[in-house]
Amino acid sequence: MQNGCLSEEMNANPVTPYGLAKDCLRKFLETLHQKYNYSLTWIRLFYMYGDGQSEKSLLSQLEAAIQRGYTSFNMSGGEQLRDYLPVKKVAENIVSIALQDKIQGIINCCSGKPISIRKFAENFFEERQADIRLNLGYYPYPDYEPMAFWGSNKKTYPDFGVRFERINVNGES
Repeated sequence: MQNGCLSEEMNANPVTPYGLAKDCLRKFLETLHQKYNYSLTWIRLFYMYGDGQSEKSLLSQLEAAIQRGYTSFNMSGGEQLRDYLPVKKVAENIVSIALQDKIQGIINCCSGKPISIRKFAENFFEERQADIRLNLGYYPYPDYEPMAFWGSNKKTYPDFGVRFERINVNGES
C-alpha cells in the first residue's frame, strides 16, 4: 500500500496473500544466496498487458467493449496511476536483464512513467478508432491497492543500456 515511485531499495510490505507469497520466496532465495553464493536477480514486474491476458484485465475488458460494439465503458474515476508495459517489451527487458552481469538483486521491470487508468483507456480507444465514452465513477476505487504507484527504472538505465520506457498500447516505441 505504498504510493508514489517505488524503487528497488524500498522494503516490500505486501498486504495480499499473493504479495506475501512472492515476498517470502524472494527472502528464501536471498537466504540461500548468502549460503551458496550464486547470482541472484529478482525482477519486479509492474503492469503488463498484451495478448492472452485474463478476461478480467483492463486491456481485455477494453477490447471486449470494442468487439461487442459498446458505446460506453463503465469504470472507476480512472485517476489511479499505474506503470504499464506491453508483454513484448517485458520479455525483451527480461532477456536484457538475464544477459547482463552488472546488476543483481531486485530490478524493476517498468516504464518509470505513471499513466492514469483513464488515459490508458482513452489512448486504447483512440488508437483503435473506437467511439466509446468512458462512464467514469461507475465503480468505486478499490481499497486493496494505492491510488498511485509506479516503478523507478533508474537502477537499470543507463547502467547496462536497458531503457524501460512507456510505449503506447499497440506496443510501439
